[in-house]
Amino acid sequence: MKILNWILVLAGIFGLISVRFLEDKIFYDPFLEFFKADYKVAQVPDFIWGKLMFSHVFRFALNLIFSAIVVHFMFLNKKWTIQAVVLMTVAFLFFFPIYLWCLYSKMEIGYLFTFSVRRFVIQPIILLLIIPIFYYRKKLGKS
Repeated sequence: MKILNWILVLAGIFGLISVRFLEDKIFYDPFLEFFKADYKVAQVPDFIWGKLMFSHVFRFALNLIFSAIVVHFMFLNKKWTIQAVVLMTVAFLFFFPIYLWCLYSKMEIGYLFTFSVRRFVIQPIILLLIIPIFYYRKKLGKS
């Protein structure tokens, strides 16, 4: 049973990696190329608001599902899985409007700030915080 759990953890990680590597094929995001290039001299690309917002929400949903799989099968604790999902959702709901405002204002606050906020919107960075916290929490429970 333990092997199956780790296979499912690896499947979740593979899902997260797949979302990242297929991002230019499955998501609408004209800012992928913008931030890969030297965005300090590039012009902010034109984009379709609704399509961009839907794409980011869809990407978040995929990352959330794969992240929940990782957390659930790593710790085998339904309560912690729910907490992780809530925490990731709260983070998205916090950063997404900030990112949209940055785009609306043509990144007046700065490209680096917009780039950093964007990372929290499109990448499962919160998962990198949740895993060590839950691991520590699990270790505390055993002692």
